[in-house]
Amino acid sequence: MSKTVIGIDVGGTTTKIVGFRFQENGKKELIAPQFVRATDPLTSIYGAFGKFTAENELELSEIDRILMTGAGASFITKPIYNLTCRPVPEFSSIGIGGLYLSGLNEAIVVSMGTGTALIHAKKEGEKYDIEYLGGTGIGGGTLIGLCRKILGVDSVEHIEQLCAEGDLNNVDLRIKDLSRKRSYDGMNENLTAANFGKLSDLATPSDIALGVANMVAETIFMLSVFAARNYGLKNIVLIGNLTTIEPIRSVFENLSVSFGVDFIIPENSQFGTVIGAALNEIK
Repeated sequence: MSKTVIGIDVGGTTTKIVGFRFQENGKKELIAPQFVRATDPLTSIYGAFGKFTAENELELSEIDRILMTGAGASFITKPIYNLTCRPVPEFSSIGIGGLYLSGLNEAIVVSMGTGTALIHAKKEGEKYDIEYLGGTGIGGGTLIGLCRKILGVDSVEHIEQLCAEGDLNNVDLRIKDLSRKRSYDGMNENLTAANFGKLSDLATPSDIALGVANMVAETIFMLSVFAARNYGLKNIVLIGNLTTIEPIRSVFENLSVSFGVDFIIPENSQFGTVIGAALNEIK
């Protein structure tokens, strides 16, 4: 008989939920992740749970337990519908989720949400070694906050649309702006020397939006590279909501070769932490 474990990642306004069906032979089946938005964590949690169980035709009797992570998980102080409900550490969820989605046994896992967290994750057999390396307040909150203040736009969809028409030559100072040489001490001439260091009076809202997205992505990019080098690794797994934003993704794709690392954005990357939560206590 199979059993189902539910993982819930509770953010400020968004809650993500996923399930795994575990068979007696040890095989596990991922149930398609979902997310819901609500004005408060409790509404979001119960809304996500109700939507998920209904759409996947899950009975309460089929659910073994619920594992919760994220900042809003502390709002749940009693079982959900009498089901066993336990909190699990967010950082270990990030690491486990990143390795599961990428299929790797060791990597730097970078969670790009409102802010950014960096994890060194290693798996040996069924045992995980997870180390939180630190992080930065630069993330999705930075992107949306600055675009709202500067451009009056705070929809991710609208920001992406603006970025599509942007030109970084009107915003950023690049290596090629500092030297006439095609190669500046061996560096790629298109690398940024200073974000917003060449901001033109003629820069359009699209240029500025792209500049903000580029600054956020490059900051996370370099922190990730430094972390990977410290462990002698080339594999860096990206998870979190920012992985779905095209101007953010393109920075990692375009710069990887210049720094000798491999950035991996796996399928379901935005659900990496909640997937790790659901797998957190699996033996």
